[in-house]
Amino acid sequence: MRSVYVIAHPEAAHHVEKVAGGWHDSPLTPAGRRAAAAVARALRARIPEEAEAEVVSSDLLRARQTADRVAELLGVEALPDRRLREKSYGEAEGRPQEWLDRRFVPPPAVGDRMGHHEGVRGAETRAECARRVYAAVDGILRRPCEHQIIVTHGFALTFVVAFWIGMPFESLGSVSFRAPSGSITVLREDDFFHNRQVVSLGDTGHL
Repeated sequence: MRSVYVIAHPEAAHHVEKVAGGWHDSPLTPAGRRAAAAVARALRARIPEEAEAEVVSSDLLRARQTADRVAELLGVEALPDRRLREKSYGEAEGRPQEWLDRRFVPPPAVGDRMGHHEGVRGAETRAECARRVYAAVDGILRRPCEHQIIVTHGFALTFVVAFWIGMPFESLGSVSFRAPSGSITVLREDDFFHNRQVVSLGDTGHL
């Protein structure tokens, strides 16, 4: 049995400062640090002491701070992977959210949603973000480990779950899995049928 726990990092400074996130490297707020501790305790309670576990995280500060709290309680070292970063918003990052909102070009309802450019210089397309997250999760799942924790971001998390359920890359244009900040999403694969379940999505009962 393999269990994968996907964490959307808790509240970070850019949330309360109302600036665009993306690759803007903001730390957790005091509330975010308390939530990270709650995430760590919840995972420690779920994962047996003797079980093999690993923690892999986006290399952005808010995710690393979350991962470090989890890894400390599990007695392992968190492994950074920049491919698990949030979608980049280019020159908007660190600027007021309203600056981004004024320039943002939403994707069309139909057509090339994956390659759509949102009107901000240097921003990633949905396809660019999805491609690197898919590659990261593929690498993680190739390692035999009973309990794996992936710490990422709200937008990027959709592609972690989509890869888990085997969604083809070309079908990702409209998919969205909602997971609030500080939430835990539980994925599980059984050893007999090798079916992959989404046991829970965006659970915040531990907060």
